[in-house]
Amino acid sequence: MSKTLIRGAKVLGGEPQDVLIDGATIAQVGTGLSAEGAEVIEADGKVLLPGLVDLHTHLREPGREDSETVLTGTRAAASGGYTNVFAMANTFPVADTAGVVEQVWRLGQESGYCDVQPVGAVTVGLEGAKLAELGAMHESAAGVTVFSDDGKCVHDAVIMRRALEYVKAFGGVVAQHAQEPRLTEGAQMNEGVVSAELGLGGWPAVAEESIIARDVLLAEHVGSRVHICHLSTAGSVEIVRWAKSRGIDVTAEVTPHHLLLTDELVRSYNPVYKVNPPLRTERDVLALREALADGTIDIVATDHAPHPHEDKDCEWAAAAMGMVGLETALSVVQETMVDTGLLDWAGVADRMSVKPAEIGQATGHGRPVSAGEPANLTLVDTAYRGQVDPAGFASRSRNTPYEGRELPGRVTHTWLRGKATLVDGKLT
Repeated sequence: MSKTLIRGAKVLGGEPQDVLIDGATIAQVGTGLSAEGAEVIEADGKVLLPGLVDLHTHLREPGREDSETVLTGTRAAASGGYTNVFAMANTFPVADTAGVVEQVWRLGQESGYCDVQPVGAVTVGLEGAKLAELGAMHESAAGVTVFSDDGKCVHDAVIMRRALEYVKAFGGVVAQHAQEPRLTEGAQMNEGVVSAELGLGGWPAVAEESIIARDVLLAEHVGSRVHICHLSTAGSVEIVRWAKSRGIDVTAEVTPHHLLLTDELVRSYNPVYKVNPPLRTERDVLALREALADGTIDIVATDHAPHPHEDKDCEWAAAAMGMVGLETALSVVQETMVDTGLLDWAGVADRMSVKPAEIGQATGHGRPVSAGEPANLTLVDTAYRGQVDPAGFASRSRNTPYEGRELPGRVTHTWLRGKATLVDGKLT
């Protein structure tokens, strides 16, 4: 069994400690540790966190391997400090059967870079008309616990109610892409001053907020769990805060890009800024940061959405929506939440590892950095600052909104059950 001694790491940003990994497990945490034959990593005050968990990743396989594969996506995840990702169901074919989710799960096992837990579709073909095989997907080898039609909204209230009732039986959760389709027909960006000036179709905040309001009430009525994907408006924050005050079992996520970027960037007409839900206003961004800090928003999820060059390097109206995010997420969170004083590193671990693992029931992930726990870890050089260069990404796609932008922090090492997947910033 191999041993690794991480020396002088700030565990969750605290005082420097040594962490000894023995095989797949953390053997000791303390000061002045030694271990004969162990590989020694001099952390030099870098921050050690539990391996990150992403509840919202698009790996594209099967069907769109020109954008991403499970292998390239998990390599990108390891580069960003992730040890577990949840793969969304909008593949080709859609992950709406036990067979497809098992295929994705097995590809994740074969990759070796990151655990992959498939997200099952709520409805057949993501068409919103008929429930998919939720029970069969849960009982499959993949053990699906999270279900979502992400990319599309489960807009029919009856279907949504039935889904919530079904997953309640086995403790699952429905993750909703909150977008009332009739309010967003032809939408190209956030509805507001900028969309009016640019003459682009607007995506109003109420299209998100109305679905969230409906679904938290349905969850309360059924007594089931609902999770809100990529929450993006100040109004949505207030609805979730109200729902939690009533004891409704709702959780919510925010993406890194909604914590940093605003709709003012769309003035460039650069399709790299085209995303669903769209970039919102500065007021929304500030509300999202505060809500993540106070716990109204539970987690950060990347919504990593890779697209090939030809789907983004075109006129705005024809461009696909989405951004890659696995390899820059932690840096953006450091920029927006840690360096602003809104969260400490223990808070980052909570929002990016502990709580997403709890919501998705990711066994062995999001655990404390303490003896006896699985050695799923990430080491971060928080003093680093550098420009984002997508040419160095492990992802197959390069559609990042941060190209050339200086961001803080760099993941130097990632361990999955004690096996190093990233060493000195390079994939093993």
